[in-house]
Amino acid sequence: MTTESADAHNSGRLMSRPGTSEQPAPSVFPPPRSAGRTAAQPGRLTPRRRPGAAAIVSADSLAAIAAGAAAAAPATAGQAVLVCAPALALAVWLNARGGLYRPVLSPSAFAELPALFGRVLIAWCVAAAVLAATRPGDALGWAALATAVTAHVLLAAAGRSAVHLAARAAGRRHPRSTLVVGPPGARGGVTTTLYEHPEYGMRPVGLVTCGGEDETGTAEPPLPVLSSAEDITRAVIQNSVTDAVFAHTPHEEARAAMLVRLLTERGCTVWLVGADPGTLPPRTTDAGQLWGHSCRRVEAPRRPGVGGAAKRALDLTASAAALVLLSPLLLLCAATVRLADGPGVIFRQERIGRDGLPFTLLKFRTLRPADAFESATLWSVAQDNRMSPVGRLLRRSSLDELPQLWNVLRGDMSMVGPRPERPYFVRKFSQTHAGYAARHRMPVGITGLAQVNGLRGDTSIEERARFDNHYIDTWSLWQDVRIMLRTATSLFRLGGS
Repeated sequence: MTTESADAHNSGRLMSRPGTSEQPAPSVFPPPRSAGRTAAQPGRLTPRRRPGAAAIVSADSLAAIAAGAAAAAPATAGQAVLVCAPALALAVWLNARGGLYRPVLSPSAFAELPALFGRVLIAWCVAAAVLAATRPGDALGWAALATAVTAHVLLAAAGRSAVHLAARAAGRRHPRSTLVVGPPGARGGVTTTLYEHPEYGMRPVGLVTCGGEDETGTAEPPLPVLSSAEDITRAVIQNSVTDAVFAHTPHEEARAAMLVRLLTERGCTVWLVGADPGTLPPRTTDAGQLWGHSCRRVEAPRRPGVGGAAKRALDLTASAAALVLLSPLLLLCAATVRLADGPGVIFRQERIGRDGLPFTLLKFRTLRPADAFESATLWSVAQDNRMSPVGRLLRRSSLDELPQLWNVLRGDMSMVGPRPERPYFVRKFSQTHAGYAARHRMPVGITGLAQVNGLRGDTSIEERARFDNHYIDTWSLWQDVRIMLRTATSLFRLGGS
């Protein structure tokens, strides 16, 4: 339960003023279309996600029903139902397992035909065999079986063609906001391709730096160039970005991995265009082509489902119980701060939480900052002579962090998670420490795995980020309980900062 600090060699009492070293965050906007087209209005851009698998599943289902009706025309409706229902369920399952419902950049029903035929044939043969074994009187004949398979394949292909055509038309009318990532020359070519071929349904609204230099002097479209994780997160949120295209092989693998994780965790579909197979992330699938460039799609990481609900339930229970049980101690701390340091018992400060969103963190005041800039950029006050003995005791015992129980109850924070930091330092650390921005894919916490392993106070930011990401990747409810127990025992050592 500590405040964050920098590495010893990077820490300092006061950072430079924003006007001297910090650049304003670039805005992101849709650029004009290429010559010969109507200029796009920024306010008129309505990014939408591609039609999901539901439309294709519906087309396959209608095709199976129609095929069952055609096969059982000479027989009875009951026979059609008995064989059509299992054939439909098995075909949909086989198609899903075979990746026929995954999004691709250039879907084609004709290209899907061989895979579709094989799975439909298996589904109908299995369904017919089960029916013949269980109800011999309703067995489907060979002619009816061939009719069912043929009708199912042809109708499913026709339905998929209609869905793909509708998706292309929707993409032209309402392109999805897209970020293009990569070295300047490669990303410029991909951006131009997306503008010239609106059938892909993606309109670039920003460029993301991913290492490398432009050796060819290729001119880029007039789009904002984003570099920090904070700018990228802001662009994703403000522009409803749904897709990110990585152009060519990333030059900096560590930064590319961080960007992939950052974007996928924020709900973006990540496409790798023209990537070297030897540098591909482990979870990628074939996604067709982008105007002749081979393309693969990065599988999104699985987010906690029941685990997320269980974590929130644990947070609500623990924070509510702690607020009730510790209310006498909270009142004592508040009264002591008021008597020793005057009015203004609670200190409020902007911090960055899950998905890069800001929130107001609460603490007992241990030092009154000179101004708002000092509050936002002063790294550590552990050795500040302005701190009263009461403030120093609260910090050493971590009692100044107790008001954050209210942040947990409100949902701003969790009991366990990466410690939150101020926007100023989040921007700096995201630029200098690979993986730091990925910490924000889970709610921030009062305590965390890094803190219970001694990474508190003036310790390495890189090591903290490594522990935080390991905690997220291996999260379990029991791990949260263990960290809370270890934190409770460490409070008696007066190791706060």
